[in-house]
Amino acid sequence: MMKKLTKNLSIWGMLGILGFLGISGCAKDDYYKDGGLAKAEFDGTILEYLDSKPVLFDSVAAIIRAAEMEEFFNTEEFTFFAPSDRDIKDLIGSKDKGGLNRRLYDNKQDTIKTFTDVDPSIWQRYLYRYMFRGKNKLADYPQIDFGLLSLFGGQNYRSMAGDIFKIGVVFNDAVGSGSNLKYMGYRQLHVGLIGDPSRPDNFDPVPVSTSDIQPTNGVIHVLDYTRVSFGFDQNQVMNDIIESKR
Repeated sequence: MMKKLTKNLSIWGMLGILGFLGISGCAKDDYYKDGGLAKAEFDGTILEYLDSKPVLFDSVAAIIRAAEMEEFFNTEEFTFFAPSDRDIKDLIGSKDKGGLNRRLYDNKQDTIKTFTDVDPSIWQRYLYRYMFRGKNKLADYPQIDFGLLSLFGGQNYRSMAGDIFKIGVVFNDAVGSGSNLKYMGYRQLHVGLIGDPSRPDNFDPVPVSTSDIQPTNGVIHVLDYTRVSFGFDQNQVMNDIIESKR
C-alpha cells in the first residue's frame, strides 16, 4: 500500500530537487540542515547502511539488534523513516538530566545501562512505527499543503506497527527577486503520526532531512531529529518500558 550531508546544500532547478549530497564524518547537526537527496544508491542492506554511518546511527543499529531484528533489516524489503541517535539519547536520559532513567531512578527501578535491558518486544513495537512495506521514494508520495489539506492532503499510510501516518511532500515556493512562484521551490517529505484515527487531520508533521537513500532492500528517509522524539511519542515509549519493569 506504499506508493531525508554536508554543510553545503544546493537547490537545483525550478522543481527544487536538492543536489547530490556527499556523506562525510561531520557533526550530526551538519547532516540535518535541510530536506535533501543523499547519494541515491548504497551497495548494502538497510542495516549495513546504518552501520556505515555510526556518528548518526550507531544507537539505532544497536536497538535493532537488541530488538532481535537484525535479519529483518538485512533481508526484508521496506521503507524506513530513520530516527537518529539523538532521539534515543534523549529518550534514555540520565538520573541527573531527566528522560527514562530519571523516571526509573525516581521509581527505585533499575535504570537502563544497555539497550538489552529493555524487553525486545518494546523496541520491536516502536521500530515498526518507522517502517512501511514496499520501496517508496519522495516522488512516490502525494503533495501536502498544511494550509490546504482539503486540496493537498497527502495520504494516510499504515506502518508495520499498525499505526496510521499522514505522509506527503511539501512543495515549497520558489522565492526570487521580486517574484514568488507557488509550489515551484524545493520539495520536502513530511510524516506525522495520527494518534486518533477519528481525527485524521490532528497530527504533528515531522520533516525529512535527507530522502531517497537506497540500500539494496529498501529506501531510507532520515527524520529531522530536532522535530521528533523516539517512537513519535517519547512518553508512551517510557511508560511501556517502566511498566515492563514492575
